[in-house]
Amino acid sequence: MVKTESSPKQAFYDFYLDEHQNIACRRLHFAGSSFGLLGLAKSVKTGSAKPLVKGIAAGYACAWVGHFFFEKNKPASFKFPLKSFVSDFRMYNDVLRGNLSLRDRKFDKAR
Repeated sequence: MVKTESSPKQAFYDFYLDEHQNIACRRLHFAGSSFGLLGLAKSVKTGSAKPLVKGIAAGYACAWVGHFFFEKNKPASFKFPLKSFVSDFRMYNDVLRGNLSLRDRKFDKAR
């Protein structure tokens, strides 16, 4: 696919996508990020941090299951926590916009 941007951020995102080629892993990441966002929304609404903590825990659990059991690699967040966090939501956004598929990688347009 054609790369439209050649920056360090894009290079890391390309690496990040290489680490998330398995569709089950992507689905689990999407679900996990959704749990995190729902936890954030509920924490804002209730003023309690508990839903946010639960959402983050569920999000990481989903992502790690995806990596260890489906992708068969170590999460990038172990070495690059901040870049991975940002890239996860970039991937989430790409899925929402239809640039990355949760069905089949042949439908990916993000790279």
